[in-house]
Amino acid sequence: MRKNPIEEGKRWLEQASEDLKWSRDLAERGGYHISCFLAQQVGEKALKAFLYAKGEELVIGHSVERLCASAAEFDKEFTEKIKTWAILDGYYVTTRYPNSLPDSIPARVYTSQAATQAANMAEDIVKFVNHKISKSQSESE
Repeated sequence: MRKNPIEEGKRWLEQASEDLKWSRDLAERGGYHISCFLAQQVGEKALKAFLYAKGEELVIGHSVERLCASAAEFDKEFTEKIKTWAILDGYYVTTRYPNSLPDSIPARVYTSQAATQAANMAEDIVKFVNHKISKSQSESE
């Protein structure tokens, strides 16, 4: 049985936070392409956390941009974040598949700087969503 919306959102946000730790770890240890992919996953899960916390029953899709736009339907402050966070969508496929990069592979293309920036952006999403869910929880008590 599914938990109440806030609890379900917190559950998704907890997983996003755990994945963020690994994105940071890989950024430090040289797994830059996987770090970038995980950062995209963190953003996706955190935004889904917000949508579940708002009572959505089923949140489908992987696009940070689209999920952020959906979140903006509940809270307009997400609107100003869309363009900033949407860059993470570029890490969904190209970080994993050689055929997405002409004459190279993801393991050679992504850098420490890209991984660190992606992890920072993912952390920004997690913090923003955490604040929004905490605020919703306080208002409902």
